[in-house]
Amino acid sequence: MTSITPDSASRSLAGRTILMSGGSRGIGLAIALRAAADGANIAIMAKTAEPHPKLEGTVYTAAEQLEAAGGKALPIIGDVRNDDDVARAVADTVERFGGIDIVINNASAIDLRNTDQVTMKSYDLMADINVRGTFMLSKFSLDALRRSENPHILTLSPPLNLDPKWAGSYLAYTMAKYGMSLTTLGLAEELKADGVAVNSLWPVTAIDTAAIRNLGGEKMAAASRSTDIMADAAHAILTRPSRGTTGNFYTDEEVLREEGITDFRPYSLGAPEDQLVPDFFL
Repeated sequence: MTSITPDSASRSLAGRTILMSGGSRGIGLAIALRAAADGANIAIMAKTAEPHPKLEGTVYTAAEQLEAAGGKALPIIGDVRNDDDVARAVADTVERFGGIDIVINNASAIDLRNTDQVTMKSYDLMADINVRGTFMLSKFSLDALRRSENPHILTLSPPLNLDPKWAGSYLAYTMAKYGMSLTTLGLAEELKADGVAVNSLWPVTAIDTAAIRNLGGEKMAAASRSTDIMADAAHAILTRPSRGTTGNFYTDEEVLREEGITDFRPYSLGAPEDQLVPDFFL
């Protein structure tokens, strides 16, 4: 895993408790592993209890990796769309670790088909996981977060870019991702007096995940960056003082530049920097 600068690396998540939606693979797991290396407590709520034929990892294999990396893990089988599952995840995390310091809204569904082709079942899935799930996990965690000394909510969603090309290209997906971002915008303002930091984080380039491989195969993955860049950027955000770090729509590059990193080549997977695939919404 790529190391961030000495200053940011000295800020630790040791003993802090994270509740994350998703996280059995991809960017979420990378963020969790970076926190586990500090000695964080990490509760992962995900649906994947059994191995998937096309996707790596389950909530249990993720927990094993987190423990091996130095953290304490709580695997929770649950669906972020289900009210009872989310309430149970919050209660179980508080019971196991004594509180919640950080909520990471990582779970997300994607369908890039246009309006003629996208099914309402897929539309509902994206709306329920991306928007409702983000809102609900944040909402149900608020009491615990207010008791934390440095509370953070971090959502993996893009800046609110109203260039019509994004809505015109994939309206259903854009609406779902921007709903997550609107939750960041609103909660940051609503929780300002409570000192709860609420921010979003988004990659500048494509990141090598199962979703990217499904979209563009090995060729697109080779023109992406590793998940480490998002893990390092998330770590930098989550170790900052909450009262001075809220209401931001960060990109991974922006955060790391603030930490003194200007060379992103170690995160690339083979393609030159000028040939990397740009991510959506920027």
